Amino acid sequence: MKISLNWLSSLVNIEDKTPQEIDELLTMSGLEVEGIEEVEEVKGGLKGLVVAEVLTCEQHPNADKLRITTVDIGAEEAVQIVCGAPNVAAGQKVIVATIGTELYPSPTESFKIKKGKIRGEVSMGMICAEDEIGMGQSHDGILVLDTDLANGTPAAKYFNLENDNVLEIGLTPNRVDGSSHYGAARDLKVLLDRPIQQVAKPELLESFKVDNTSATVQVNVHNNEACPRYSGVTISGIEIKESPKWIKQRLTSIGLSPINNVVDITNYVLHELGQPLHAFDLAKVGNEINIKFAEEGQEFITLDEEKRKLKGHDLMIANASENMCIAGVFGGLASGVTESTTSIFLESAYFHPDVVRKTSQGHSIKTDSSFRFERGCDPNMTITALKYAAALIKEYAGGEITSDIVDVYPTPIENFIIDVKFKNVDRLIGQAIPQDRVVEILEGLEISILERTEETIKVSVPPFRVDVQREADIIEEILRIYGFNSVELSDSLSADFLASFPKKDKQILQRKVTEMLAGSGCHEVMTNSLTTSKYTKESSDLNESENVEILNILSADLDVMRQSMMFSGLEVINHNIRRQQKNIRIFEFGKTYHKDENGYTENEHLALFVSGTSTDESWIKKATSSDFHTVSSLVEKIFDRLNIQGISAEYISNDTFAYGLQYSARKKVIATVGLVHPKAAKMTGVKQEVFFADINWTLLVDMYSADYKFKEIPKFPEVRRDLSIVLDKNATFASIKQLAQKTERKLLKKINVFDVYEGKHLAADLKSYSVSFILQDENKTLNEKAIDKVMNNLIKAFETQLKAVIRK
Repeated sequence: MKISLNWLSSLVNIEDKTPQEIDELLTMSGLEVEGIEEVEEVKGGLKGLVVAEVLTCEQHPNADKLRITTVDIGAEEAVQIVCGAPNVAAGQKVIVATIGTELYPSPTESFKIKKGKIRGEVSMGMICAEDEIGMGQSHDGILVLDTDLANGTPAAKYFNLENDNVLEIGLTPNRVDGSSHYGAARDLKVLLDRPIQQVAKPELLESFKVDNTSATVQVNVHNNEACPRYSGVTISGIEIKESPKWIKQRLTSIGLSPINNVVDITNYVLHELGQPLHAFDLAKVGNEINIKFAEEGQEFITLDEEKRKLKGHDLMIANASENMCIAGVFGGLASGVTESTTSIFLESAYFHPDVVRKTSQGHSIKTDSSFRFERGCDPNMTITALKYAAALIKEYAGGEITSDIVDVYPTPIENFIIDVKFKNVDRLIGQAIPQDRVVEILEGLEISILERTEETIKVSVPPFRVDVQREADIIEEILRIYGFNSVELSDSLSADFLASFPKKDKQILQRKVTEMLAGSGCHEVMTNSLTTSKYTKESSDLNESENVEILNILSADLDVMRQSMMFSGLEVINHNIRRQQKNIRIFEFGKTYHKDENGYTENEHLALFVSGTSTDESWIKKATSSDFHTVSSLVEKIFDRLNIQGISAEYISNDTFAYGLQYSARKKVIATVGLVHPKAAKMTGVKQEVFFADINWTLLVDMYSADYKFKEIPKFPEVRRDLSIVLDKNATFASIKQLAQKTERKLLKKINVFDVYEGKHLAADLKSYSVSFILQDENKTLNEKAIDKVMNNLIKAFETQLKAVIRK
């Protein structure tokens, strides 16, 4: 929401306060200012332009179309200016751009006035045409003024420019009372202890009178709960035209585009008083208005020319035969004010917030009106806003008031009556506040004191403060005006923890990882913890003596508790493959069970299985087979999600894994990832490749850290260098990575292998890794000397410690 300080100052005196001081006052009182923008009516604000007088005007000796003038610009001495305008003459009052002035003839172009010579004659400024200063389109000659203003007077004063500062307020849903300039002024009145103008201009309200009743409209409210109050009046004989300058200035300052005098006045009153209004073309209204719910499925065209299908809960404003407006949300195209409109019905209503909110959300329409109605407007403002707008329309569009004010308000909305104890005020604020000051604050906020004793007060809160309905709310109002900074700190402070430092919640972490894996295309499975003992008998990596045997077995295939998560997962894969589901990504949180000399142990694991293709075949590309990196990338994502630090990896090969990596952190194995050995897969009947990750979930939870470290994104570019490294066939990329990180800790940010080669061009016991190195200095741009130094150190380390050969 935008608040213009010029507009605000017309309601309460803030001329002695800077925008920053107003920002602080409003923010500390609950209307948080998110930014301040300087708004100029004309780009540049006519800075450096002054009213001046041409003293002399003579022909330029070297140019027929130029004149040499001396001009009084209000300085100690007159200045010489060369001018090419045909209408320049001595004795004229003109606008002069002084040396150093930036001119903006259009929003997209500008030029600076400099001291110079034109055809050999010195020129100390520029006599301006109206298009050159952005005050018109004419370029036929210089702008000649009819004014008695002194020479040197800023041009902005002559043109009555109104530069402004606009506050962007992040209005919280509970503070609809602050959704207008009057609402902000109401807080400043109390904060600064200054009077505020009455709601709307008193002279305009006093000028309101009914001229005749020749265009009376009957209003029928069919549901008073949805529309507790509906007010309106007709104005006939108006002329739709451009708004006066001051209204356009007010609206453009807060980002609204002027449309015409009637629509602009309704917008002006909305943003000044916070009461939405709507003007209907009276010719489309006829003599009857009905406020009723729409019929389900009806179609309605709104002002934006969108055809919308109505719901049964949409409250509509209709004439005798058709809908004209979605109540409180958006007007209809057919009944809106146009250039041909000569009479209007002006609406000012209070619609139930729930009704407007439901319709606004249902149609995804957000307007200035719905923003206020769905939070709860002031039901007592409808008549005041109606009279104010009607008087303005009559003043700037002409016409007559041709009906009495219609006001359908069968059940007035009552004030909130609240009992407040002074001791509770002091207790919650933490400081004793004089009772007279409490009363003064509340009355300043238009909260009436009904009764007062030494211990309590009974207050009456007007309905525009929808958020103040309890004693605690009253105390909050007192505190936000009294000032949080005014509450003194005691000499000795103590505090309880708002909450104890939480233990690591295993369930929350499991849910985080589950959501991540599901988002990566994996399906969660749950398998039986009971399995067959043949797996431990046939696998050398499992110890048969550690089997937890079942005493009352129901089946020979379910005679022990599982020692590994792998076989139950392979059984699931086999079940799916046999049903033509060959592309599989599954995971399971589960336990393994072991018997030892001390009894029995349970260990929590996370198992991941990937098999088949990772991408489906399409006309663009062929299917891609899953590989080791498909599952290892998922595992590394889990490490990142849990913020596991200091991870290392080493190559493994055994009866469980044909090949793979074993990840360690803090000298403990946290995960093993690799290709399931064909022998192990065959035990469950699986014949296609399966990649498996066995993660020690208990250790991962223990190592989880919520202490994420953030740093600013580097401003300087990164550099990539590639090396082709030939080394022993058994050497791993992990060894290259670890050595590189050990050799260069500061500038080396990322290492990646993008190609591996084994073949006839290399010896049988060798292979080649193509590796990229990303270098970056966070404080400056790297030069070639620094880059070469890092790369030479890496090459030397690879050659000496890995016995590698760097291919040139």
